Amino acid sequence: MSEDRVNHVPVLLREVLQVLVPQPGETLVDLTIGRGGHSEAIARILGPSGRVVGFDLDPENAAVARDRIRSTGCPVETHQTSFVDAPAILQTTGRQADMVLADLGFASNQMDDPARGFSFRSDGPLDMRLDPTAAVTAADLVNRASERELADLIYRYGEEPLSRKIAREIVAIRVDHPIENTLHLAEVVRKAYGPRARQSRMHPATKTFMALRIAVNDELGRLESLWDELERTIGAARTGGGWLGAGARLAFISFHSLEDRIIKHRMAALVKRGAAERITRKPIIATEEETDLNPRARSAKLRAIRIAPMP
Repeated sequence: MSEDRVNHVPVLLREVLQVLVPQPGETLVDLTIGRGGHSEAIARILGPSGRVVGFDLDPENAAVARDRIRSTGCPVETHQTSFVDAPAILQTTGRQADMVLADLGFASNQMDDPARGFSFRSDGPLDMRLDPTAAVTAADLVNRASERELADLIYRYGEEPLSRKIAREIVAIRVDHPIENTLHLAEVVRKAYGPRARQSRMHPATKTFMALRIAVNDELGRLESLWDELERTIGAARTGGGWLGAGARLAFISFHSLEDRIIKHRMAALVKRGAAERITRKPIIATEEETDLNPRARSAKLRAIRIAPMP
């Protein structure tokens, strides 16, 4: 077994297969294909008459996923772009998706690579870009944003109650020493926490790092834009038109409350309008067995709907 397969553990895999119910010959659109863990398992069911279409900002991950899926014999195509661009691209292909999957988490190789700057557990440049060609890094935000902007960002995206104190400490430190590395920022946040750092159940920098990552990659804005596009597409799908097939199943895996709130409300609105049917009544979470093997699955929530046919 290759190192990629050992290190990449797709979360809620059994549950994803249960809610999407893939069938031979169908088409899967994986909006966040990552290292291809979910798509590879689904591709084995789809077979040579099926197809996987994947999207990912990270070119290395997209290449790994493409090779993994090709090994199953299922045709695959990948696009190095944000899932926000997926509807426009799919509209031009003439293909219809039977399943749509979006795993909004990060591949283990991204989180564990110090050079990507996502983690406060090892030192590296304060980067956090999913797309390495994007213009703004976390260091840019930390060193250029005003104290108020930083405080608002950390509070809004990290739900960090000490956001103002953390922002004040960042601004005081960066006057003499720009904050450019992950461990430097983690230490600044720890200092802002003071004695609370010893009492905190999680690392004091957890929420600040999450907030910066969300801001750098515009994660919530992109997710809202995707749902705007999906809602525009679903009307056509109910009559058999557009890139979504009639009765298509949509599954989303989120990892923090801000993402889950968007998904929950958007799905509920479609169900209320009669445009979709619930596959999951409540979010599906990982079993204790899975979280023991993969602690990152602990915060995962899976929600799914099916596009309803026209009455």
